[in-house]
Amino acid sequence: MRPATLTEVVGQDHLIGDGQILTRMVNTGQITSILLYGPPGTGKTSIAHALSCDLGVPFGYFNAGVHPKKDLQDIAKKGTPGEPVIALIDEVHRLDKPKQDFLLMQIEDGSLIMVGATTENPYISINPALRSRSHIFELKPVTPENIAVRLRAALSDTDRGLGDVDVNIADDLLVYIGEQTNGDIRAALNTLDLAVTSTTPAESGIRMVSRDVINTCLQQRQIGGDKDGDSHYNLLSAFQKSIRGSDADAALHYLARLIQAGDLVSIMRRLLVIAYEDISLANPELGQETLAAVTVAERVGFPEARIPLAQITVRLALSPKSNVAYKALDLATEALKTGRDLTVPSHLQDAHYKGAAKLGRGVGYKYPHDYPYGITDQQYLPDDFQHDRYLQFRDSQDTEAAQNTYRAINRTIKSD
Repeated sequence: MRPATLTEVVGQDHLIGDGQILTRMVNTGQITSILLYGPPGTGKTSIAHALSCDLGVPFGYFNAGVHPKKDLQDIAKKGTPGEPVIALIDEVHRLDKPKQDFLLMQIEDGSLIMVGATTENPYISINPALRSRSHIFELKPVTPENIAVRLRAALSDTDRGLGDVDVNIADDLLVYIGEQTNGDIRAALNTLDLAVTSTTPAESGIRMVSRDVINTCLQQRQIGGDKDGDSHYNLLSAFQKSIRGSDADAALHYLARLIQAGDLVSIMRRLLVIAYEDISLANPELGQETLAAVTVAERVGFPEARIPLAQITVRLALSPKSNVAYKALDLATEALKTGRDLTVPSHLQDAHYKGAAKLGRGVGYKYPHDYPYGITDQQYLPDDFQHDRYLQFRDSQDTEAAQNTYRAINRTIKSD
């Protein structure tokens, strides 16, 4: 049921349709190398095949992670400058240097048009030399309703589909298949095929496909995604931003998806970062609480690890937030680039060795424990930095105690 023309491709209306870029390429007969990226089953291979059919151009398939360079050379032989071959390069992010060098040469002389397909973000995973010679288009997950359109076409197509089989299946079940396959047309077609062919015909010869039959044919819905893929890092980002935004429900939603992907290490690392990046001075005890929770999660493993992970996720989401501490470090780091004298004040320099006093090292240092409350007026920053203030508190109850302490100390040691 792979689309033979662009008009049969569903779900990518931003690329295909009246006035859209891929349709314009076909209408003008002008196509350049492109990179298609998006989730599995969204139509990357189908678009490459449909472009080949619509343009009447030879087509070759090459998997960068599996096929040898010779297979790519064989495809390239079908094209010449001015009469190119379209080569679908699947998993294009896995191209090694010899394959890439050969491909670039063919693209440059006009004998090959590349349609690169990848589930990875090309701005991160594709070599810049290849990326600069291509137009990049993102494919979106296909809606259940659009998937149902292709399933209906499969049920009626006598050449490529199930049109010769007498099937009774409700329209809402076709949409249900689309919902359960998470935007993956390939998985949806495979599910329909298995549901129909595994159903015994009734006496009337009709195969009655029910929801129960479909459920037995569905694979486990993969929501989390490849734990090494671009979508997984998007989930981690959304997880942290939901906790930062104090939306516990959203945080639990993304946690559930991350757990399904099975990457416990990334979840634990992200929770520890959140405790110190986003909670920090507003609730410093949560750092140790988070460490305890992830330690338990690591010890028990899945599926029980989900219990402490859920608890600490909710605690972090509902906690007051502060990023004052690490932002202050960023300011201190930037200040190092301003060209000012970095010399440590002499009274703070190491004075443990013989002759240090003759060099002025440690002379005049005031030992804080000798003073009330362990604080005394004394310069700690280098001369050129002594008026810098990196901690930039907002007026917030979340960090009121730390803010008051900071101000009180500065009044003593810096005469603020």
